[in-house]
Amino acid sequence: MTTPVSLGRILGYLGLAVLGAVVALAGALVQDAWPPGGLLLSLAGCAALFYGGWAATGSRIGVAVPAAFWLVCVVLLSTTRPEGDFLFAAGASSYLYLLGGALLAVICATVPYLTSSGANRA
Repeated sequence: MTTPVSLGRILGYLGLAVLGAVVALAGALVQDAWPPGGLLLSLAGCAALFYGGWAATGSRIGVAVPAAFWLVCVVLLSTTRPEGDFLFAAGASSYLYLLGGALLAVICATVPYLTSSGANRA
């Protein structure tokens, strides 16, 4: 680990975790609302969160923290309740949101980032 652990860094990661949960909930509500614009808006929110986490922290942990919380929240939101309530209906839009968001997290975490001088910033 090249950066020291500080209170500000910990609070930043906690903020990214909360944003991951918020983006998961917002995406669950919007992805099926205005086809296909809602799905694209939901995926754009995921991409912005994951890339923004990397840009804000300068490390891949900045992608992993919101992505993990996003994934946990999406899985919890996709389960049905005893009353029969659910947020994700069985359909192409829901599956594309689930798979597309996970794919965006993997892309943001594994693509090498270059600085303005062209050097690799892993």
